[in-house]
Amino acid sequence: MSEHPVESVWDYPRPPALVPFAGLVEVDVAGQSLARTTSALRVLETSHPPTYYMPLADVDTSLLRPVDGGRTICEFKGVASYFDVVVGDRVISRAVWTYPDPTPAFADLRGHVSLMPGLMDECRVDGEVVVAQEGDFYGGWVTSWITGPFKGGPGTRGW
Repeated sequence: MSEHPVESVWDYPRPPALVPFAGLVEVDVAGQSLARTTSALRVLETSHPPTYYMPLADVDTSLLRPVDGGRTICEFKGVASYFDVVVGDRVISRAVWTYPDPTPAFADLRGHVSLMPGLMDECRVDGEVVVAQEGDFYGGWVTSWITGPFKGGPGTRGW
């Protein structure tokens, strides 16, 4: 059972909030540790499971390859740049992103990366294996203490 209080994504704000998370966040891919941190930040937005951002100092950046072009814009956070994850012959395209020059409200995201948990072998929050938010557009991390319904699945884009 989780030691975290239950959170409903419908209680999260819009515009989103950026909050520190002192728990343990771990990401494994292709038998390697991509990230391990107790200094993550969470973005909390109405109808979305949290998205975790990890400081680059706690990420094995040797597994990241910058992607040329293909940036996206978030109305709240700014312009995102992407990385492929490369482990041996395995390449996971555009799986990781960062905001190199975030908006003032999200300035603390500078020097952090997030990722699509469904593209990794395993993501854990305080030892609990994360379920990826449904769909391929959002990067939410679903744990036992996060309740929905969640945006991202079929028919939810217009919520």
